[in-house]
Amino acid sequence: MNDFTYYNPTKIEFGKGKEKNIGNYIKNYGYESVLLVYGTGSIKKSSLYNDTISSLKEAGLEYEELSGIVSNPLISKVRDGVKVAKEKKLQAVLGVGGGSVADSVKAIAAGAKYDGDVWDFFIQKAEIKEALPVFTVMTLAATASEMNGNAVITNEQTQQKLSIGTVLVNPVLSVINPELMTTVSKDYLAYSAVDVIAHSIEVYFTATQHPKFNSRIVESIIKTIMETTEILIKNPNDYEARGEFAWAATQALNGLAPSGTKGGVFPNHLIEHTLSALYNVPHGAGLSVVIPAWMKWYKEQNISQFERFAKEIFSVNGADAGIKELESWFCKIGSPVTLDQAGIPKNEIDNMSKNATQTSKLWGLEKVYNEQTISEILQKA
Repeated sequence: MNDFTYYNPTKIEFGKGKEKNIGNYIKNYGYESVLLVYGTGSIKKSSLYNDTISSLKEAGLEYEELSGIVSNPLISKVRDGVKVAKEKKLQAVLGVGGGSVADSVKAIAAGAKYDGDVWDFFIQKAEIKEALPVFTVMTLAATASEMNGNAVITNEQTQQKLSIGTVLVNPVLSVINPELMTTVSKDYLAYSAVDVIAHSIEVYFTATQHPKFNSRIVESIIKTIMETTEILIKNPNDYEARGEFAWAATQALNGLAPSGTKGGVFPNHLIEHTLSALYNVPHGAGLSVVIPAWMKWYKEQNISQFERFAKEIFSVNGADAGIKELESWFCKIGSPVTLDQAGIPKNEIDNMSKNATQTSKLWGLEKVYNEQTISEILQKA
């Protein structure tokens, strides 16, 4: 077990109807004004938008709105939010939606306390030293953004999809009501499942030290996600399955699973960020293309863990058998496993590799994940 410090300052309010208390939750922390951020209108098709506004008004909070957050959220919209937060001198930021909204409010929160361009944080030109407090009401489970300090944003001008990570933008409080997630489409349920699995296996396979306890946490998360995904495909209204899926998704990237491990990195996310930046594919769909290809390329570097994965998750013997089973499961739930299936032109692998190498340099992984390596991995897709 490697030395570590584990700290997660986010309070979770989990359960039915808790989103109706969001105004009081914010007020109880002493804040009087908030920027409400949401997507392209789906929360208005349900009662969630009206419930949120009513809750803010009942708590006596002043608020401004920023809508139009899209999948693979854009830096231009983040800049719009930063401008509003600064001009109106708002005290907090509230995101109501999925991971894209949560990522956006974190970036807005950091940018609102910075004199320069918020993109500086993503290209490591500046360090986040303070941020507005963040609150979220989640409508989709996948990214664990409700309980971590990570955010991924796309710069549509430079065609870069980059990330920030700091406890300073961890949500103060997040609401997880599984009932709000029942309208998630079958496609996005599948993509969400893939994302959770990706969050779980990256460190599981790449860590130079990975205690058995941590491996068991990861395996439990993956098995829970797989079981509940199959239930939810058949019955989207199964509250128990929806709740287990949501809580497992949170555990996959709230800092618990990798605590005590050493040397883990996120190469699948590194490569996928290029696919969604260049071709705007859903993040989970891009991951289900990259993961099997990366596993085939990487397996010999940690063969015992791949063999463990095959046995514990699928009850089969051998690394190749485990990879094949995971790839088959992605197909079963309707997520693409090749570039062709994702609508990504395979004749542009060189361009993808060059783009991804920009990220590998920022992440300090360019010695291993250079253009040639990334090209080799994508060729397997």
